[in-house]
Amino acid sequence: MSVTRSAVTGVGAYLPDEVVTNADLSAIVDTSDEWIQERTGIKERRRARPDQPTSDLATEAARRALAAAGREASDVDLIVVATTTPDLTFPATAAIVQRKLGAGVGVAFDVQAVCSGFVYALSVADGFVARGLAKCALVIGAEEMTRLMDWSDRGTCVLFGDGAGAVVLEPIEGEGATADRGLLGFALRSDGTKGDLLYVDGGPSTTGEVGHLRMAGNQVFRHAVINIAEAVEAACAAAGVAVSDVDWFVPHQANQRIIKGVGDRLGLDENKVISTVAWHANTSAASIPLALSVAIEDGRIKRGDLILLEAMGGGLTWGACAIRL
Repeated sequence: MSVTRSAVTGVGAYLPDEVVTNADLSAIVDTSDEWIQERTGIKERRRARPDQPTSDLATEAARRALAAAGREASDVDLIVVATTTPDLTFPATAAIVQRKLGAGVGVAFDVQAVCSGFVYALSVADGFVARGLAKCALVIGAEEMTRLMDWSDRGTCVLFGDGAGAVVLEPIEGEGATADRGLLGFALRSDGTKGDLLYVDGGPSTTGEVGHLRMAGNQVFRHAVINIAEAVEAACAAAGVAVSDVDWFVPHQANQRIIKGVGDRLGLDENKVISTVAWHANTSAASIPLALSVAIEDGRIKRGDLILLEAMGGGLTWGACAIRL
């Protein structure tokens, strides 16, 4: 029996031009390159220009993903943007991207699950594409996390950067087997009782201001390693594959210690783990598609590979997805 799945047919990414090194940060906060690298693995991050909103980054990543898929903006009938740094309170950044791309009338909205946003957005778009409600979907993770930084807090300001990544999802027919291309299985989680571990201390209905990011780093680390590993195993079970079957692990790029901790807990070969955190830092919802784009562009990830995505963010939210490229 034929089964319709959502397949990733194109991937694209965009990074702002400005590079901010650890040395640059050491000039404004009490830190050092050695301190940052030892604790996070981060060497540098990108920062958007003051006149460059999140939608600009998202639009460029989307254009590159469409080009990789051989599609035009006129083909797009669904845009889902995962972001915690929207251009405006409304309209949705996805609607702004729709306008900037020149896409026709369709469905466009944002998903807010912070660093887990891209995995959440994939699951939402999959519900449209696999059910025949969309033929060409753009799923975008786009963030300007530097806008949320308290530059006097060395525990957070060194961790984050700006960027965007996008994928094109299209329906594809298969036999319903794990060898088929497409999104094979998800596991999504949230625990609102842990919201005080990672949050922004502002918002329209509370302070009326954007606010700054606050994090209890050690506690987030402990929850991340345990919770992410559970979600990964659940996503693999939903997909009908074993963790050992995975060709490539593309985690959220939060911290090299978390990436290693999760990989070790799952028993993954470190050579199968894609890590870009040294050059991108934590770009929240953008980190997974950015890392995926790098690994496809350099030839590591190829058509037919089984890929495992995972993330954890404020909320706390976390989740994982198994994809056959």
